[in-house]
Amino acid sequence: MSEVARPTLSDALTERMLELIRTGGHRPGDRLPSTRELSQRFAVTTPTLREALRRLEATGAIELRHGSGIYVGAAIERLVLPNPNMREIRAAQLLELLDARIVIEPPLAAMAAERAGQEELATLKQVLDGAGSHLRGEDAELHDANMTFHRATARLAGNSVLHEVVDSLLTVHGPEQREILQIFDDRRRDYEEHVAILSAIEARDAARAEELMRSHLADVKTVIQHRMRPR
Repeated sequence: MSEVARPTLSDALTERMLELIRTGGHRPGDRLPSTRELSQRFAVTTPTLREALRRLEATGAIELRHGSGIYVGAAIERLVLPNPNMREIRAAQLLELLDARIVIEPPLAAMAAERAGQEELATLKQVLDGAGSHLRGEDAELHDANMTFHRATARLAGNSVLHEVVDSLLTVHGPEQREILQIFDDRRRDYEEHVAILSAIEARDAARAEELMRSHLADVKTVIQHRMRPR
């Protein structure tokens, strides 16, 4: 029988840091004690503390700001997190990720059509207006706007867990998503499909919003499959 791995000092310290955040009532953006104060509080060396802090930073639980301090991260309350150790995705795995988006995002678009408020819809329109101003080669800005649109649409559905799932999937294959902007010059097509989805959401047409989101993601998958074929 294999021996059960014992928790290391860094493991224990990571848990104690999370307990400090929870019991202290800290919220995302709140500043935490300094490295020196934490070392004294937990009676550990600075290198041990820094290892625990790096672990927490990798999952978004804390944010280390150079010259400013340690802050509670925006992901501290998330239930679903992208793998911080992910390096490269195999072709088959990428297509599976897209299949997952095709299953998840269309129903969320329908839910957004039913639940989104006017202010939220106005914000979503601002995102697309920003994307429309970056169709002439500003691919980094366009990519950010496109991903913001999909994340925001999932958020408007009103289910925080499913929103986090979509956010994690987008984070995992972000580099591949940026690459397809270079293929077939499809920037305009992507933008127009996003506009059509938003129009359906604004019209409270849940069935149409779901149909358009599914068609849009299927187009993305087709482009990626084409890129993956041996030349």
